[in-house]
Amino acid sequence: MTPQPAVAMYVHVPFCRGKCRYCAFVSEPVTPARAETVVAALIHEACQRAQPDTVETLYIGGGCPTVLPETDLLRFVTVLAESHPHVTEFTVEAHPAQVSGPLLRRLREAGVNRLSIGAQSFVPGELQRLGRAHTTADVAHSVYAACRAGFGNLSLDLIAAVPGSTLGDFEHSLRCAIDLAPRHVSVYALSYEAGTELTRQRDAGLIEPVDEETDRAMTFAAIEILAAAGFEQYEISNFARPGFECRHNLTYWANRPWLGIGPSAASWDGVRRTTNVADVEEYLRRIAADQEPWNEVVSPDPIEIACETAVLNLRRRGGIDLAEYQRATGFDAMELFAEAIAEHVQAGFLACRDGRVVLTTAAVPVADRILCDFAAL
Repeated sequence: MTPQPAVAMYVHVPFCRGKCRYCAFVSEPVTPARAETVVAALIHEACQRAQPDTVETLYIGGGCPTVLPETDLLRFVTVLAESHPHVTEFTVEAHPAQVSGPLLRRLREAGVNRLSIGAQSFVPGELQRLGRAHTTADVAHSVYAACRAGFGNLSLDLIAAVPGSTLGDFEHSLRCAIDLAPRHVSVYALSYEAGTELTRQRDAGLIEPVDEETDRAMTFAAIEILAAAGFEQYEISNFARPGFECRHNLTYWANRPWLGIGPSAASWDGVRRTTNVADVEEYLRRIAADQEPWNEVVSPDPIEIACETAVLNLRRRGGIDLAEYQRATGFDAMELFAEAIAEHVQAGFLACRDGRVVLTTAAVPVADRILCDFAAL
């Protein structure tokens, strides 16, 4: 495996205690023996593929990293931190019911400086419908424990448009999240992924998705309520207090090189995109044989890269910086996307100002549709 220069490294830990009803990520139940084997493979891949001097952010997700036995998680975190001396942001995703004060203190001491807690909702019925194995009290306890452990950079995830939820339910979750004083809040609209329990329930008529009007109202509620609490919407789904934007995710939206470690993880080096095998057993076999772990390679042409970069840039509050975009892609965005820009400016969904093309607030609920017009030419 050839080392790849990358600004950001993401690690997929393929374990969780149980599958949430909306989750399509690669994961399996954890056992001590399996955890030890997988962590060793993740360490091997990370050490073989990363150029330590280039990595600025580390992000361990999954799955659920905190379901790992404590010794394995701490060993992994320590190796990554010691191997990448220039990292300024090191995030670990945490399940609210799977963290303790002592574990959080050890993670902080090992170099982790940002925690992302999967709250998802503060409405008990919604947690049950999502298949989440935690309570609202667990979220509060995990936040308090993280603060006592020295985590000053804390993020909470929320899910909007849960089946059966109301605008009032969602506003309640937003206010409960704000009351816990995180520095960052992510709000993702529920998506129905193939093969998940929620998708099967929807297709069988057992649940009904939230209607479009309520979904739109939830989007604007998130923007308004979080803004009133001092959070800036710096990306379509992400809000932060000034200075606490997730630097790791900003790398993705700038389309800078990133490295994905673990089963199903994707990487981008600026020229080609690779995706590791999803099957955990096959992943372990390839790593043990010192073979390349990916089974999918895509090499987009310059126009495709320009389109991908535009879509990713538009997700940011700052949108497409026209000068930066031309330096990065070699194309003039105003010429390349002239028709789409003109159409959406006329509709009030895009604005051109200060050398940038940006989404307006009105565009946020329909952003996916707008971005499709930039995804291909």
